[in-house]
Amino acid sequence: MKTTLFTTLFAASIVAAIPLQAVSSSSIESRQNGCVNSATDRGCWGEYSIDTDTYLTIPSTGVTREYWLSAEKAYLSPDGVEIEALTFNGTLPGPTITADWGDNLVIHVTNNLPDNGTTIHWHGMRQLGTSEADGVPGVTQCPIAPGETYTYRFHASQHGTTWYHSHFTLQYGDGMLGPLIINGPATANYDVDLGPVMLSDWSHESVFTLWYTAQQGAPPTLENGIINGLNTFGDLGKKTEFVFEQGKTYRMRLINSAIDGHFQFSIDGHSFQVIAADLVPIVPYNATSISISIGQRYDIIVEANATTTETTDFWMRAGWVTSCSDNDNSDDISAIIRYDNTSTADPTTTGETVGTNCGDEALASLVPHVSLDVGTFGDLNVADLFYEIGDSFTWTINSSSLLLDWAEPTNLRLLNGDDIWPTEYNVIPIDASATNNWAVFVIIDQTGFGITHPIHMHGHDFWVIGQSDETYDSDTVVFNLTNPPRRDVASLPGNGYLAIAFQIDNPGAWLLHCHIAWHASQGLALQFVESETSIVATFSDTAAIEETCDAWDEYVPVQAWAEDDSGI
Repeated sequence: MKTTLFTTLFAASIVAAIPLQAVSSSSIESRQNGCVNSATDRGCWGEYSIDTDTYLTIPSTGVTREYWLSAEKAYLSPDGVEIEALTFNGTLPGPTITADWGDNLVIHVTNNLPDNGTTIHWHGMRQLGTSEADGVPGVTQCPIAPGETYTYRFHASQHGTTWYHSHFTLQYGDGMLGPLIINGPATANYDVDLGPVMLSDWSHESVFTLWYTAQQGAPPTLENGIINGLNTFGDLGKKTEFVFEQGKTYRMRLINSAIDGHFQFSIDGHSFQVIAADLVPIVPYNATSISISIGQRYDIIVEANATTTETTDFWMRAGWVTSCSDNDNSDDISAIIRYDNTSTADPTTTGETVGTNCGDEALASLVPHVSLDVGTFGDLNVADLFYEIGDSFTWTINSSSLLLDWAEPTNLRLLNGDDIWPTEYNVIPIDASATNNWAVFVIIDQTGFGITHPIHMHGHDFWVIGQSDETYDSDTVVFNLTNPPRRDVASLPGNGYLAIAFQIDNPGAWLLHCHIAWHASQGLALQFVESETSIVATFSDTAAIEETCDAWDEYVPVQAWAEDDSGI
């Protein structure tokens, strides 16, 4: 077993090992004819470009990038307070996985946790034709038992910024996450790619301990937040630092990987261009701060143009929006930008005032660069969001609270020809027809709580055709079907509604859920089973599905911690 991370590049009959680092776009340029992606022409990408419709055109480079990840415990001190964390390869965040648009990814995951299963979800990746690689226990696979290895194989059909994380209960809240970067063209030029900027909240005790509080409906308050795995706490810890060179432009890839935290990101003394929302390039717009909900990603370009006669050090702020949730260190989740890499001083700059928005950036700002309208659809799928209080607090959506059996995932049921419609699996069937190739789904918040929920869908980008904090009225609502924003996480406003549309073009069992970790564990999720009769034909390795479940069945009698939440 390999416990360190390597990338192996296969090109024709040549096999070359290269170290862990960001993969240069020059690799695709050398393999394809066409324009060259450069600092002065970031819209180019060999035969393709920023104008390429990634839903119709799927590049194939013929290159496979192979990685090894180990799920393991490690003692870490991200903010100076030591905790036993759950990690990939012993680091927080886990190693950055990179590929070029059109590459194949092969990622071997070994579970070296001593006392529970795991899976990995590749957040935002469409998994076109590879639903078995989506990494959801109880839906696409059984958990990986301790000591076992599962290999995820999928194609990089999109480009941009995303992340990977455990989808096994609350494990990612204890550190099992990392960045996933697919290099490709961009809607604006820049000089340097600074890579991922992961914004997270952080607890000084295991989130599984906090779960006992969350089960009663009271969201726990965490002690801190971290940026790329670091922050200070009182006199302990240290800040993440970035170095700017005057006059250069920098691409930064913002990722909200929190358990329950909404950020207003900003850099003192700097504005920026926003060029992508999730894995969708957008028409650039200017901002001095950006609202980013859990699971969302924004690519921004910052020009190093600050006046440095008075200071060379500036705060980068993950402004905690306290109206959404609490955090004990809400006023100091930050990193440092330095124009002088020899400086060790704390910045004295003043930042943006943090507002009260728990939702998304304005829909009018998120204009996709490749313009695509919503096509013909039939009846609306409408579901109410509500709750139940019994022995514990649970959310319901579509009149059901998700409860999965890890040992009987939907994919295994399909493979065995078994029934997939138990109420606890919260399944909605979706099928295309000659006149209906789109699905439209409306979620209405009936709780009266006023809580904003970041809704994430697997297997698809969706078109955000309606979003409001007003009461939903089917007689008066007007959906925007003309090039609305596309992404894979959008906010359901408290007491309002969210309406999404997506193409029925990817057979599979696809989860839709709130990305507040407590809420997902409390059952705020459902499955779309898309083109049911076509799903099994897409499986490339049925033996792996069955063998992983066999190993899990063998482990279950001795597992230390039984399932006590929804399973995701």
